[in-house]
Amino acid sequence: MAWGQVARRPIASFLSRAQQQAAQVYTCPATSQTHLLSNHFPQNGMLHRRFSSEVPASEQMSLIKQLRERTSAPIKDVKASLVSCNWDIEEAQKDLRKRGVILAAKKSSRTAAEGLLAMAQDEKRAAVVELNCETDFVARNEVFQYLASSLAKMALSVQDPGKLVFPFAPAYLENMSINLDHPKLSGETTVRDAVTEVAAMVGENVKLRRGFMFSTTGHGVVSSYLHNCPQPGLGRMAGLVTLVAEDSTVPLDALKRVGSSIAMHIVAQKPLFLSKELVSAAAIESERDVLRTQAEKSGKPPMAMEKMVEGRLRKYFEEVVLLEQKYVVNDSTNIKTLLNDLSKEVGSEVTIGNFVRMEVGEGIERPEEADVPEAKARAA
Repeated sequence: MAWGQVARRPIASFLSRAQQQAAQVYTCPATSQTHLLSNHFPQNGMLHRRFSSEVPASEQMSLIKQLRERTSAPIKDVKASLVSCNWDIEEAQKDLRKRGVILAAKKSSRTAAEGLLAMAQDEKRAAVVELNCETDFVARNEVFQYLASSLAKMALSVQDPGKLVFPFAPAYLENMSINLDHPKLSGETTVRDAVTEVAAMVGENVKLRRGFMFSTTGHGVVSSYLHNCPQPGLGRMAGLVTLVAEDSTVPLDALKRVGSSIAMHIVAQKPLFLSKELVSAAAIESERDVLRTQAEKSGKPPMAMEKMVEGRLRKYFEEVVLLEQKYVVNDSTNIKTLLNDLSKEVGSEVTIGNFVRMEVGEGIERPEEADVPEAKARAA
């Protein structure tokens, strides 16, 4: 018992001294306190803003959440802007936009081969645009999809009715004014600035790559099909076709029905030409040379080889010419026969005016594709 009392005395003494030292620290003069703080904290006040006593931790989290919802910017960038603006959410939103323009410019050289095709159309016209980004994750972003749809609607509104087919480059739209009615975007701006703003928001290179406008002046329809659609009017592959009836009194319901199926066929079968007559002589001669070289390896007589070449050339036309292709819905017939049957159904000749097929990223060299030849060279 005596030993326990002796053992407790040093502990009690230690606790008493600790309390006295703590009281001295918290009751020291302001000058001394400032001196102590200056030894451990930076003079520029950055740490004070980072853990500001004026903005409780719970409010900081709320501000981060609000600014993230407003801008869709990455959380790291949202917090950095709030900290640098002393947790003023309005100033932080402006700061994010300034940062975003700089970051978007830095990322503009990166390959953007993902994205979406957006389409807008009415009875006689259609417009489709390709908006690219770097990953399919961003292509699923709601703001990115809204911008793509808005660009397609704008392209349709400025379409020249006198042009039946009009492919266009980004420069055609970039300087035009567009009104973006979206809480996360800045309202009325130019197309170029809207694309830059969304690029800053999603943290990737975003580009308006190209567009296509389609119309028919005769009695007919513009039919379309989109594949891999995250929502109506958006997809990764698109087919457009115009069907025109000779008789202007023909009801258009049947043309719309068949036109939609032909547009789907175009996406699936990838035709390059409308008819055999439109295949260039250079393309035919190039294909004939390839087929002739293949036939020579068979060792057959020249006459037999020539028949082989002509037979395979007919097969080539069936692969690349729309009217000669087997109908994807019913391979026992071809598109030419399908149109003949439609003409009989409506009592007037129906023809295809124009068609186009588009796919996201086609023709863009991706980084992994560029590395393949180099890798093969190293392996050799």
